[in-house]
Amino acid sequence: MLVGAGCVVDHLQTDVAPPREEVLARIEGAAGVVTMMSDRVDDPFLSAAGDTLRVVANFAVGYDNIDLAACSRRSVRATNTPGVLTEATADIAWALIMATARRVIEGDRKVREGRWQGWYPTELLGVELHGATLGIVGAGRIGTATARRALGFGMHILYTHPRANPELEQEQRAQRVPLDELIEAADIVSLHVPYRPENRHLIDAARLARMKPGALLINTARGPIIDERALLAALQSDRLRAGLDVYEHEPQLTPGLTELPNVVLLPHLGSGTVATRQRMSEMVANNILAVLRDEPPPHPIS
Repeated sequence: MLVGAGCVVDHLQTDVAPPREEVLARIEGAAGVVTMMSDRVDDPFLSAAGDTLRVVANFAVGYDNIDLAACSRRSVRATNTPGVLTEATADIAWALIMATARRVIEGDRKVREGRWQGWYPTELLGVELHGATLGIVGAGRIGTATARRALGFGMHILYTHPRANPELEQEQRAQRVPLDELIEAADIVSLHVPYRPENRHLIDAARLARMKPGALLINTARGPIIDERALLAALQSDRLRAGLDVYEHEPQLTPGLTELPNVVLLPHLGSGTVATRQRMSEMVANNILAVLRDEPPPHPIS
């Protein structure tokens, strides 16, 4: 273990997030802390660690769980793991697109439960992807990688982003449009924006109502970008289909969501490959070691 070569490591031997009280008790006196997306790094967290804390290394590319101002006030560096999970997350976006469009989970369940009685012409009809319009909300690294995978399907790409993406426009003739125009035109809307306060409920009841009947909504970004109660209502009306890897109040889901056949639900698997998680671990270790050596961390966010 890279960090273990030069540090005493206190490792929580669990795959389930421990109670916050336990985390705060364990980090007292630590020089560095590896945090997950479920860990709120705020003033109480930093106070519990004490004056010894020098670096918080987030095991994720997103860092909406970290109060950067609080870290700055205490001269604590914050780092993340950008870039390394781009391709794995784009793969999961496409896994959700395929499963949702072609009703893969419903078909698998039907076969397993012994309800399949043989082929017939109207069984589990899905959405044809070839030639469809894919809307990319947030054309950063992951959004661009997701759009690039659409090339083999002959898709038309719309995207929305604060800046133009010449790479996407040249490679796939993608067109940059306002969000509401994208929402109305796309057969598939795939979310790839970071979570910031202004992006909370970016996809709300009004925008869900603008989507085409039968359109797909895919979220591999952050749960609070979608108003989950509004999405539940839209799914219950059978207007839309959805594929979700993240949730508004993760790991809790809005009651009723799991009962619906027109939504595919994954347990936040975006970066979940052996190679990607290994690289993330190495990045976290290198970030911590750099700060403890009084060097700039490779991947700083503050």
